[in-house]
Amino acid sequence: MSDGSFDPHSVDLDTADQRDIVCYLAAGDNEYDGRLGARISALFVILIVSTATTFFPVLATRVRRLRIPLYVYLFARYFGAGVIIATAFIHLLDPAYDEIGPASCVGLTGGWAEYSWPPALALTSAMIIFLLDFLAEYYVDMRYNMAHVDVEGTVTHTHQDLHSADQDTEQRKAKEVTKAVSAPANDFDELANLENDSEKALQSFRSQIAAFLILEFGVLFHSVIIGLNLGVVGEEFKTLYPVLVFHQSFEGLGIGARLSVIPFPRGLRWMPWVLCLAYGLTTPISIAIGLGLRTTYNSGSYTANVVSGVLDAISAGILLYTGFVEMLARDFLYNPQRTNDKKRLAFMLVSLYLGTFVMSLLGKWA
Repeated sequence: MSDGSFDPHSVDLDTADQRDIVCYLAAGDNEYDGRLGARISALFVILIVSTATTFFPVLATRVRRLRIPLYVYLFARYFGAGVIIATAFIHLLDPAYDEIGPASCVGLTGGWAEYSWPPALALTSAMIIFLLDFLAEYYVDMRYNMAHVDVEGTVTHTHQDLHSADQDTEQRKAKEVTKAVSAPANDFDELANLENDSEKALQSFRSQIAAFLILEFGVLFHSVIIGLNLGVVGEEFKTLYPVLVFHQSFEGLGIGARLSVIPFPRGLRWMPWVLCLAYGLTTPISIAIGLGLRTTYNSGSYTANVVSGVLDAISAGILLYTGFVEMLARDFLYNPQRTNDKKRLAFMLVSLYLGTFVMSLLGKWA
């Protein structure tokens, strides 16, 4: 450790403490440089645009009289799924390395220097989310005796010879799949249970809502941090402003896409709208807080890096698990109503990869 005598203007690289050099290079002061009007406009622009894009997938599935074309909805849904995965890697895990990784000022200090914490925190959060998700599914299975049957039927319905005792169940599932496949192409056949209070819809709600709330929790953490930074950033503001408008809009699509497939019971029909609004409000409120602290907040300080780095790593783990398991695996691998329409399936995959690519590209600037 340094003895406190580090002189940045006279450095002997053979004897200088690496931590002193890295911390000096990373140190910064408050960067606020005015443009208050533009920053206030960012608050309202991001509020309107991100809220609108978050509401869109939910409106598409719950307000049928809007007659939103199926392929428009599918694009929003799977583009948003790709955005969530890219956000985890590019906008959360990578910044966490910069903030608390082994080559950062924090990562060279005390206990932070003993281990590479960004991947450890991401791994821990992902495994905890898996455990919570499993326990929720297990509870629903034990309490209602349905979740396990549905999952097993989905995975094994093509191996009827191994389940001769379950022929009736398999025939019923085959009829359901056939019905889904033969449904009109412009119908939301995979969303048929969204507007009823059947027992099956209630089971689906109970098994999905916890995972979604955890996903939104992770995204909101990220939104708070970037909102604070946009309120106080200096010369980079002119680049960050338009980039973050797209950034928050695309993340909103991901949140709305996941929310759009959850069947809320009649007594909770207000809930998807409130959850969409919560996302839309988070970044503008954080920008307002940042503006209130614009002359004192230093986003490059040691404490700010610790807080931001830990939250980014934890959120990365949450989004990685949710993106790959709750979105991709649930929709593409274990979905008994997955379409056999090759054109539609190709469109879903192209939308997914386009969302991943565009959000990754935004990582160059934000």
